[in-house]
Amino acid sequence: MGKILLVEDDLDLCELLTELLQMEGFELTSSQNGREGLELALKQEFDLLLLDVMLPEMNGFEVLKSLRQHSQLPVLMLTARGDDIDRVVGLEIGADDYLPKPFNDRELVARIKAILRRTHDKADPQTDQISAGDLTLFPGRQEVWHQQESITLTSTEFSLLHALLSQAGQIVSKEELSVSVLNKKLMPFDRSLDMHLSNLRRKLPERTDGRPRVKTVRGKGYIWLE
Repeated sequence: MGKILLVEDDLDLCELLTELLQMEGFELTSSQNGREGLELALKQEFDLLLLDVMLPEMNGFEVLKSLRQHSQLPVLMLTARGDDIDRVVGLEIGADDYLPKPFNDRELVARIKAILRRTHDKADPQTDQISAGDLTLFPGRQEVWHQQESITLTSTEFSLLHALLSQAGQIVSKEELSVSVLNKKLMPFDRSLDMHLSNLRRKLPERTDGRPRVKTVRGKGYIWLE
């Protein structure tokens, strides 16, 4: 079903998660050390990194920051419950999603499967293409090009861009985007979608006419300006 790298220093939790995810059909590799986990993520092929924040030698944020300099491997971060700053920082650095501890086993599996679907549910890479002004998307290859230059996006950022472009010129509600992009209902005070959009805006080049690519419609959602 998929190869997962689990970087978690709590041995009891690591054993439980390994047993749970193997029962779900995943192939697990685990590490209890941030630096070792980073080396594994860069040297071996994985479909997803399940990354704890508090780790010896390198914490989860340091691991993610270093990883994003070389790889767009999907990352689900495990954060302390109630510590909003951990979640915000993780999303800013480039995490695809986060899950606060303690978490429900079913929710963890659902989040993992949702991220893998965004990564692997691909259309025909030869024919599937979306053009929007100076941008071209290839959903089958999860690629975005600005003229002749490739733009590096995480799987979540790509899904968000794809969702907005698919309804260009129309207001798309945050509730709809949360379900279609993050595969979860929008909850009060959840800033995940906002952070992913902020990262996406930062990575996309400015338009030559000076207009924003995405407009926020207060109280309603977002609109991709044609």
